[in-house]
Amino acid sequence: MDASIERSIAFLYGLQRHGIKPGLDQTLALLSALGDPQRAFPAIHVGGTNGKGSTAAMVAALLASQGYRVGLYTSPHLVDFSERIQINGHAIPSEWVRELTECVRTAAESHLAEPPTFFEATTVVAFAYFAEMRVEHAVVEVGLGGRFDATNVIAPLVSIITTIGLDHQEFLGNTLEAIAFEKAGIIKHGTPVVVGRVGEGPLSVIRAAAAQRQAACAVLGRDFETTGEGPGCFAYRGLRWRDEGLACPLPGRHQLDNAACALAALEMAAERGVRVSERARRDGLRAVRWPGRLELAGRRPDIWLDGAHNPHAAEALAAYLRTLSACRGESATGRLILVVGMMQDKDRRGILAILTTVPGVSQLILTRAAHPRAAAPEALAQDAADLGVPITVKATVGEALAYARMLAGADDTICVTGSLLVAGEAKAMLEGTTVSGLRG
Repeated sequence: MDASIERSIAFLYGLQRHGIKPGLDQTLALLSALGDPQRAFPAIHVGGTNGKGSTAAMVAALLASQGYRVGLYTSPHLVDFSERIQINGHAIPSEWVRELTECVRTAAESHLAEPPTFFEATTVVAFAYFAEMRVEHAVVEVGLGGRFDATNVIAPLVSIITTIGLDHQEFLGNTLEAIAFEKAGIIKHGTPVVVGRVGEGPLSVIRAAAAQRQAACAVLGRDFETTGEGPGCFAYRGLRWRDEGLACPLPGRHQLDNAACALAALEMAAERGVRVSERARRDGLRAVRWPGRLELAGRRPDIWLDGAHNPHAAEALAAYLRTLSACRGESATGRLILVVGMMQDKDRRGILAILTTVPGVSQLILTRAAHPRAAAPEALAQDAADLGVPITVKATVGEALAYARMLAGADDTICVTGSLLVAGEAKAMLEGTTVSGLRG
């Protein structure tokens, strides 16, 4: 990475000190200064507590399989900043990061009273890049919440709300209904919305928002569904589509819900001229890749990476780990070693309690990512003290992973989880690369 690109990345990361500032005014001002690039492409907007990244990746893969030029904007990244901004699976080149970051810096200095946040600036870079590259569609993942998220400046063809769970309560509220209200902020007037697996309380909030904005609302389990034992072979029953024998490489039964939401969104987009053939649907789902979410990153011992950072995601991870345990059978000797690090503001006790219920857990190695908001592993040890699993504390993810590999035999399983930051550091170490900066 040359010095000018390093300066650009350093500028973006330096904006993280400004924290999170809900609101759209600064993002809109920056976009206006750059010619409103967000208006240059149709988009699908994907929000929710869990599953939104996987769903966004599926939508992008389905559209790309049809032959469209597709931008994908997600966060956070695992290893390198450029992962956040992709076109047909190719990350934004460094020279475009440099050029567009300088444009944002200049626009901020001349049009804003105070500096933008990291996410505001990065969102503007993404939209400007998509406009410059003339993407035919963009799939945009919400960063935090929805109503005041920087991405909520687009006028999408379809919106998706995957799940509603307790997370980021300091910004979104302390009840599922309050969080649903914030997530439903991405619903636009007359723009259809797809809703995943949510409880009746949050669903009533989302339905009310959709009705108020005269937006058609399709709900998983009522208007569309997937059936099957897992993503290796499943069927989709949608608003009109009937697809049998679908397959997706992303592990976990929960991915069927995400696939259902992706397919339903494209069904709704078809009414607005977006074509995705049955062949493209099959090929696109088979082509999906989404690293750091139940990613098998090593063999003998198997090393799984997963960014589960709230109880809902931990339940999905635990369910999958139980299937691995069941597949090994009662006579199997393989143990499960958990490497866990979390942010300070998460439900640490709740997540640890869920993960340690998986059969075969022999060791809980607690650590922390290289991030100022990471919880100290000693604090995690206090959270897990009475869960009945042997605990070891390691200061860094590298030390924790090395210790886990030392303990593990060829038939054992290591699972690194608790945060995408932890998963990303482990992935970088396993691949012999380095992590690019802070990942808020």
